[in-house]
Amino acid sequence: MMSSGDLASEVEARFARIRDLVLALGLTADELASVDAVRTLLPAGNRAETEEISDRTDSAPHSRRRRRLVSGLLVAATVSALVIVFQWPVGRADLLAYWFGIPVFALERQRCLMGVDSAALILDLFRPPVDCSICRDVTAVDRVSNISSGTFETRYAYSARPVIVTDAMDDWAALKAFSFEFFRRIYTDDSPVLTSESNCQFFPYKTDFKNLSEVFQMSDDRARMSDGSEPWYIGWSNCDSIAANILRSYYKRPYFLPDLAESSKTDWIFMGSPGYGAQMHVDNVVNPSWQAQVIGTKLWVLEPPPECYFECQAQVKVHVRPGEIIVLDTNKWYHSTYITGSEMSITIGSEFD
Repeated sequence: MMSSGDLASEVEARFARIRDLVLALGLTADELASVDAVRTLLPAGNRAETEEISDRTDSAPHSRRRRRLVSGLLVAATVSALVIVFQWPVGRADLLAYWFGIPVFALERQRCLMGVDSAALILDLFRPPVDCSICRDVTAVDRVSNISSGTFETRYAYSARPVIVTDAMDDWAALKAFSFEFFRRIYTDDSPVLTSESNCQFFPYKTDFKNLSEVFQMSDDRARMSDGSEPWYIGWSNCDSIAANILRSYYKRPYFLPDLAESSKTDWIFMGSPGYGAQMHVDNVVNPSWQAQVIGTKLWVLEPPPECYFECQAQVKVHVRPGEIIVLDTNKWYHSTYITGSEMSITIGSEFD
């Protein structure tokens, strides 16, 4: 469980993010402190100082205009909260479509509204509340083997309880075949995956790569960091049907999935060098997913959503090793990854319904 001190630190950190965004609009710290909603959050000892700031800023017409701007933003945030939590007076999709000028029917087809960090903020804002039963008694990630599909369905498939299956890849050819060079070879020069066209998605995380084509232009030395270059980590969705047929000849449907469950037609691949990974985030996909660790080792850090801080353990950490599959509802669990050891990491996964 998160201590009161840790919770206070988390609240302060989130308020700091909001403050930084508002200051980026051009307001000064004094002008921000003069807003009534902000004054309410200040300790009592600072209120006299805040009143003095308010008196000073009230005399400046431009400051009053800025204060009205901030007040408007706070009203907009309140209305947005009603939409997000209660879907009143309109639905979440309608609000997001209005903000970005996208027709509601086209919203799901938008591949990328903004950068990864900004998108994470939007996803966090529009994330529906989670039932804290998903994490209330989770203090470690279960590791299982030889589990029947019925048992998996009952305990893990749709409960959002994370689990690692240790024996689901024993007969996969991918364990010996997958490599940086393998993935560079399976895509033709005109593949939509390379330039993130159509419905393909590419995640550069904090690298400078603009698309998968640039990644595959790396030398083998750079890919393996043998030339002393910076670590790198990227991910992409495979929307190339020819490459999909090749990929699926190297792995099988995980044996533990429920009999009636179907995996998504889209494979997700994540690849990178030791010392890097994905920052803490929550996903916006339809279903739970499995992710197979083919090469290398990843440290996963799982955190419950903020509404569960008082009921669930603050963090759960687990290493996923070659030959193991982690099953996780990434729509509900915040998660980050970090590649450990000395070997490149390659994972492949998919959603299931």
